[in-house]
Amino acid sequence: MITIIQTYGSMLLGALGKTLLLTLLSLFFAMIIGLIFSLMNVGKNRFLNFIGVVYVDGVRGVPLIVLAYFIYFGLPAGIKMLGAQDFRLTALQAGTIALAMNCGAYMAEIIRAGIESVDKGQMEASRSLGLNYRLSMQTIVLPQAIRTMIPSIINQFIITLKDTSILSVIGFPELTNMGKTISGNTFKSLETWAIVGVMYMVVIITLSKVAKRVERRMSRGR
Repeated sequence: MITIIQTYGSMLLGALGKTLLLTLLSLFFAMIIGLIFSLMNVGKNRFLNFIGVVYVDGVRGVPLIVLAYFIYFGLPAGIKMLGAQDFRLTALQAGTIALAMNCGAYMAEIIRAGIESVDKGQMEASRSLGLNYRLSMQTIVLPQAIRTMIPSIINQFIITLKDTSILSVIGFPELTNMGKTISGNTFKSLETWAIVGVMYMVVIITLSKVAKRVERRMSRGR
């Protein structure tokens, strides 16, 4: 095990960095996607409600690995059929899109639940003061909803971090993919996957502790 760490330690750390980069990029875009579709779902426009429900249920109903294959292989093939011969996606681009779409569907439900947890009287009071729906949501409802959403968002970050391992199937050099490479080179599967497991464990336990601490602070602040 020590030999593997000495020989491949920098590669493993680099792969962990790419895993965290992919996770952060995906979560950033997932927050935008989630906010858009959650507002569609809590609004009174039935057409927008329908679009929001179709997206959330549709994406959550498709396994992430299938979504990754579709975006990495299927989407370029479909665009080439339309005449764009040079269109390709890198593993990072495809992985970010797949994770952001998947995570965004769950973020939409987290944000929707957070918005609905705010007493409806808050919106009614702000509208009675002359604020329009957008300003009421932006200045009154969302700031209160964020307090309840933060622990769930951190938990979703942890889930997304673990889901990055699935993207090894499209060749993205994240931690699991690097573990496959090292295991194949050294024929020491037990030691390699033990090291990879410990690296995931350290990051995820740290994030879990942060989530619990934030949740306690939020609870004391109410």
